[in-house]
Amino acid sequence: MIKYYAFTDKGNREINEDSLRAVALEDKFLFLVADGLGGHGRGEEASALVVDSIFKGFKEDSSVDNYMEEQTIIAQNELMAEQERKKTRNEMKTTLVSLIIDGFNAKWLHVGDSRLYRFNKNKVVERTVDHSVPQMLVMTGEIKEKQIRNHPDRNRLLKVMGVDWDGPQYTVSDINNVTKIQAFLLCTDGFWELITEKEMCKLLKKSKSVEEWVKSMAQVVKINGEGKNMDNYTAIGVWCK
Repeated sequence: MIKYYAFTDKGNREINEDSLRAVALEDKFLFLVADGLGGHGRGEEASALVVDSIFKGFKEDSSVDNYMEEQTIIAQNELMAEQERKKTRNEMKTTLVSLIIDGFNAKWLHVGDSRLYRFNKNKVVERTVDHSVPQMLVMTGEIKEKQIRNHPDRNRLLKVMGVDWDGPQYTVSDINNVTKIQAFLLCTDGFWELITEKEMCKLLKKSKSVEEWVKSMAQVVKINGEGKNMDNYTAIGVWCK
């Protein structure tokens, strides 16, 4: 049984440039989180366009094998076309993290630094690898993982949607058996930057429902973000029973 809860807040910003969608069709589920970039409302337009584009193609017969890749390319092309139409070249950009669950199988995809965490036995067993400068520095051994959150270049992304692609820029997981997965968390950087993985796991263990889990994490984010000109913060929690 799949249960989920979606949350978003604009933080201390005037506009919420994050977009999200959670959809259920029989035993097929689609979860989308996008963090718009561009300012002046352009990021809000970009994230909403991408989320809506991927969602509108979701059908009961959508295949977990290739849906995310195909629809992400379609959404990227639609975003680039919208930039041309509005003469906002490279101003409408967005990250994306998506998850599709079909029966016992799950697959996820991401572009940028919006993340998916996979949990089992109240522990993080996997997370997506950010397409960002700090993540690259971690991979080359120049900084430690825990330094990403406060790194001065943490907002410098190496891959996003809404710029020219010379090939697919997303990263896709292998298909996993949902029966071996306790929970997923999809979230923007405004969320994960203000809560540690240790806190995520602690609250997962304590929570009696996925809604309680997401809300308790959001409360930690809010408290930790006080006085910091908080970014928009968005998350979808998914429990697999």
